[in-house]
Amino acid sequence: MLTDKERLQAADILMEAERTRKPALQLSKTFPNIEVEDSYAIQSEVTRRKIAKGRKLIGHKVGLTSKAMQQSSQIDEPDYGHLLDDMMLADGAKVPHANYCVPRVEPELAFVLGSPLKGPGIGLLDVLRATEYVVPAIEIIDARVQNPRKIMDTVADNGAAAGIILGGRPVKPTEVDLRWVGAVFYRNSEIEETGLAAGVLGHPAMGIAWLANKVGRFGTVLEPGHIMLSGSFTRPVWADKGDTLHADFGPLGAVAVQFT
Repeated sequence: MLTDKERLQAADILMEAERTRKPALQLSKTFPNIEVEDSYAIQSEVTRRKIAKGRKLIGHKVGLTSKAMQQSSQIDEPDYGHLLDDMMLADGAKVPHANYCVPRVEPELAFVLGSPLKGPGIGLLDVLRATEYVVPAIEIIDARVQNPRKIMDTVADNGAAAGIILGGRPVKPTEVDLRWVGAVFYRNSEIEETGLAAGVLGHPAMGIAWLANKVGRFGTVLEPGHIMLSGSFTRPVWADKGDTLHADFGPLGAVAVQFT
């Protein structure tokens, strides 16, 4: 376990890495005694500082909910991060590659809440009842600490959250069987990944249930109007300068982003 001073030092390191676009040495190496509880406290401190500077909380993300993502990250449990308003990008946006350290992208489903969710005890049906609509999304993830990372590094780094693009056709959560929503993920003209949303804990709404129960222990409520990214059901795809990433969700439409 870290001291309060060490937690603040870790937050300083992450803020500087994001500012300079240069990944820092893993916090798990700089602070060998770090635990997951420390990491969530560090994440909260970084988020608090950003909100104090004028950013607005617009939701949360769940990460590492699929076997594909856990294997690619060598981590065996989900995590979460905060979404802030400056992460939101328009569908088809052209984004400077230099805004990130080492960006990757993932297709996933975003749940926009119509009612609050507060754990513990939240299940699949609770999430479906509370959701106003579900919409295709691309998440940009970035690493402000070097690889290979442990779960403590990823959690402290806000679950690697860096950008959100929503697109396609919003649907009510009971309009389609969300387990069978699929995505074909292209980089430029080549298919890089394909997957089904059932890869997220058997049903993407279970990612949101996990999140509500996890943060509910700290008294946090998932608020109406907030965006909840349920987790990727493919491995992440590297984004190089000049790349266009395009996720085709079939009947739910498509969403894209370009790195310039």
